[in-house]
Amino acid sequence: MSSRTRRWVAGAFAAAWMTLIFFLSELPGSAVPGRFGWLGHLLAYAVLAVLYLAALDPQLHAQKAAVLAVALASAYGILDEIHQLYTPGRSSDPVDWVVDTVGALAGVAVVFLIARRMAQRATSSAPGGVD
Repeated sequence: MSSRTRRWVAGAFAAAWMTLIFFLSELPGSAVPGRFGWLGHLLAYAVLAVLYLAALDPQLHAQKAAVLAVALASAYGILDEIHQLYTPGRSSDPVDWVVDTVGALAGVAVVFLIARRMAQRATSSAPGGVD
């Protein structure tokens, strides 16, 4: 799969994930399945930030891409909280937005840790690498 196609697919998954978050936010408070609380927010926005990261141009510096992915997920978290102001049985909570942003940070951090570990393994297993 080409880089461009991979980015389009990741962007489509990000849009679908945003739609799922919107749909869940549209449910009245009593209809929210499972009552995931802060863990649900953390995981939902970790996934969203990772999808944003995958959709960004690979030519973008890694740190800039990470900041942009977290910023986009955080901004969507703000929109989600505003949306909940107008949903019966739901309320907006700034703490939820903070958890969303922490989740986005965690998701991007995990991606970078995995990439770093993979690069270290590739270097150590390459001919002439250190074992």
